[in-house]
Amino acid sequence: MKKVYHLSTCSTCVRILKETDLLKKGFQLQDIKTEKITAAQLDEMKNLAGTFEALFSRAALKYRALGLNEKKLSEKDYRKYILEEYTFLKRPVVIYGDKIFIGNSKSNVDAILNEVRK
Repeated sequence: MKKVYHLSTCSTCVRILKETDLLKKGFQLQDIKTEKITAAQLDEMKNLAGTFEALFSRAALKYRALGLNEKKLSEKDYRKYILEEYTFLKRPVVIYGDKIFIGNSKSNVDAILNEVRK
């Protein structure tokens, strides 16, 4: 599988897509704002990532607005919040075969580049 979960309105996602040339490499893009992720898609991401927490963004504005920063969240909670609100998914999420790359750190972008160049 070659898939990218992203936000088309996010300048960081746009920059990473341009930098990695994933569209030209045959990756399917899914804008998570216009095409919500399904429970099955999220479960597949979790199977590759190991936990829902790894996919959860604490940088989302709603994280503090909902007071989640003051709560102890379980895996079940992380899954529920990601499915309810797209902003809770770290972006971008790139799936390449049986590998998953989560987020926009420089080391993550470098790892994507190294993997797709093989």
